[in-house]
Amino acid sequence: MQRRQMLAALSLMPFARRAMAQAPWPDRPVRFVNPFSAGSAVDVVTRLLGQNLAERLGQQFIVENRTGASGNIGTEAVAKARPDGYTLLVGSPGTMAINPSLFRSLPYDAEKDFVALSHAVSFPQAIIVNPKLGIRSLLELVARAKAEPGKLNYGSSGSGTTSHLAAELFKAALGLDMVHVPFRGGSQAVQAVIGGEIQVAVEGVPSLPGMISQGLLLPLAVTSGERSALLPDVPAVAETVPGFDAAAWIIYFAPAGTPAALVETISAEMHKSLQQPEVRQKLLEQGATVHGGTAAETAAFHRAEMQKWRRAVEISGAKVE
Repeated sequence: MQRRQMLAALSLMPFARRAMAQAPWPDRPVRFVNPFSAGSAVDVVTRLLGQNLAERLGQQFIVENRTGASGNIGTEAVAKARPDGYTLLVGSPGTMAINPSLFRSLPYDAEKDFVALSHAVSFPQAIIVNPKLGIRSLLELVARAKAEPGKLNYGSSGSGTTSHLAAELFKAALGLDMVHVPFRGGSQAVQAVIGGEIQVAVEGVPSLPGMISQGLLLPLAVTSGERSALLPDVPAVAETVPGFDAAAWIIYFAPAGTPAALVETISAEMHKSLQQPEVRQKLLEQGATVHGGTAAETAAFHRAEMQKWRRAVEISGAKVE
């Protein structure tokens, strides 16, 4: 009798595993770990996405801001979280493509410790100058830089940031010699351009339209592969340098070991939310380009981005011990 009961129990195990695999997601609150501060563009996008997911799926999607160490603290926390689909990472180029080359050692592996879910959005940056400089186009900037090597200074939000490395990729693509001036934030670099302390800066598009409309700044190009909806009359660098794309982005990740079926479910639900008309409109108003796509497409994009930003770090010579 005991042997028959044991055999019966063993025969039911595959069905039990299948039932567990098919359990609905989510059946409890989901936590997005954002390694950066509340109110940032990354934070705003994640809260918009989480709100729509909550409305459609009937569970809370909570954004937890775990800042510090250039985003490494929050990223490490997700790497060590249970791979059950309830702790997800808000990934950006800094933490998931630049830091692996910038830091001598990291408490996580951006490739092995995570699985990609969704390439949600990208944010173009803009190459800006003071209108008084007399440069009116990207080609004029290139001509001035080549005529006066080492004479033009460009500002960024700091050494090793996306604004710094996007400028380094631009310089390398066109063989330019411009001097990097790092600031403690993008707003300081922008103010230095307005004040005439430096000639050029690279800064995220969402923060610029007001100063552009006031005539304080002149945008020459955006660093994304296509034009920005916020600045439709400003050409992309790719129109001068084919294939150039150095936009910031948001990719959502789960810890490595998350079951493949669950990865596909989460990715599909994120894609649905990103395609909702009201969500897309709000994201466009934030200056974002909406993507989405499958988990496999996102993983391929992430691998390519890691290679690109690794090259940018090597070109720049930036390092953090």
